[in-house]
Amino acid sequence: MRAKDMGHVGTMVYGRSGDRFLDDPAYDAFFAAAAELGQPVFIHPQIPSDAVRDAPYRGLGDVPDLALATFGWGWHLDTATAALRLILRGTFDRHPALQIVLGHWGEMLLFWLDRADSLSRIAGLQRSVADCIRTNFHITASGMLNPALLRHALSVTTIDRLIFSTDYPFQHPAQGEIHSFLGHFASEEDRQKFSSANAAALFGLEL
Repeated sequence: MRAKDMGHVGTMVYGRSGDRFLDDPAYDAFFAAAAELGQPVFIHPQIPSDAVRDAPYRGLGDVPDLALATFGWGWHLDTATAALRLILRGTFDRHPALQIVLGHWGEMLLFWLDRADSLSRIAGLQRSVADCIRTNFHITASGMLNPALLRHALSVTTIDRLIFSTDYPFQHPAQGEIHSFLGHFASEEDRQKFSSANAAALFGLEL
């Protein structure tokens, strides 16, 4: 509460601390507080643990190994797994107001949602994986301004859940690329939502 009173608008965390994922019961009080205070939580990618890296992410050479484990694949799969585990642990059943932000068009989750949603019944969730994605997650572009990714995201969730972002210094599109991408939205209202209004509403910002 003190941080919020000082202007704090959200939190950025990794999907793991050591080998402990965010869904560990030790972190439930954190998510309870975030939900109560209306403070979104951004899950930032991180390199997979050494235990995970040993099998699929090694043996190609030092530089390819690192690239595969980070921006090429591992960052995103690790973050998607952390987010999916939060859902399967019932985090959003306990804290329905909690809002999570994922970069890179949802860190693979949007593109595998049909399969991931089949876990809902097995996990005994009150609300399905797909429902949690559509009501508790906001998705940023992270500079990946590909119209095909936008179209797929809009087939899974709504325009109100999508937020423009770059990923400096890794993805920093030029002004012309940004304007070209914004031309793929159906209306000026949708462009405004994606460009700024959704972020302002989520983080309680006055533009």
